[in-house]
Amino acid sequence: MQSILLSMSVFAFVGAVSPGPVNIIAASAGAQFGYQKAVFHVLGATFAYTFIVLLCGLGLEQALIILPEMTGWLTLFGGLFLLYMAFKIATTVGTENTEDLKNTVHPTFFEGVLSQGLNPKAWLVAMSGVSLFVLKHSPTMLYLVIFCAISFVVCFLGVSAWAAAGNYIGRYLSTTKRQVTFNIVMGLLLGGTVVHMFWGY
Repeated sequence: MQSILLSMSVFAFVGAVSPGPVNIIAASAGAQFGYQKAVFHVLGATFAYTFIVLLCGLGLEQALIILPEMTGWLTLFGGLFLLYMAFKIATTVGTENTEDLKNTVHPTFFEGVLSQGLNPKAWLVAMSGVSLFVLKHSPTMLYLVIFCAISFVVCFLGVSAWAAAGNYIGRYLSTTKRQVTFNIVMGLLLGGTVVHMFWGY
C-alpha cells in the first residue's frame, strides 16, 4: 500500500507542478495580487481537478468511449476561455498605487474551476492516473477515494507553488513598466499554451 501511495503522490505532483495554463494564471495572479487573492484561483482549480478524477473513476469506461468527441469540445471551449484569460492578463494595466491594485478584479474561484475543467490535459492526466492506480486494485472505490484525496492535496500544493512564486516575483515589479511587461509576457505564455493545445489536436 505504501508504494502505491507514493506512486500516486509522485504522479499527481508531476501533473500538478508542470507548466500549463492553470499554473501560468496562478503565477500571474500571485505576482499581480499576492498569494492571498491568488488562492481563490488555486482552490477553484484544485476542486475542479479532484472532481475530474472522481468522474473518471466512476465512469472511466464510458469516458473512454466519448473521449474523442469530448476532447474536441474541451479543446475548443477551453482554448477560447484561456485565450480570453490570456487577453485579460496581457492587458492588465500596471499601477504603483496599492489602493488601485486592491480594487482590481483578481482571478476568481469560478475562473479557476473553468480553467481546469476545460483543460483537456487535466482530463487525460486524471484518466491515466485512474487507470494506473485505481482500476488495477481492489476494492476499487477505496483506491478511488484515496487517489482523489491525494490529488486534492497535491494539486493544491502544486498550483500554490506557482502562485507563491508569482508572489515572490511580484516584489520586483515595483514600477508600472515592469508590471506591464510581466503581464504581457505571462499573457503571451498562456496564449502560447493554447496555440500548442490546438496544434496538438
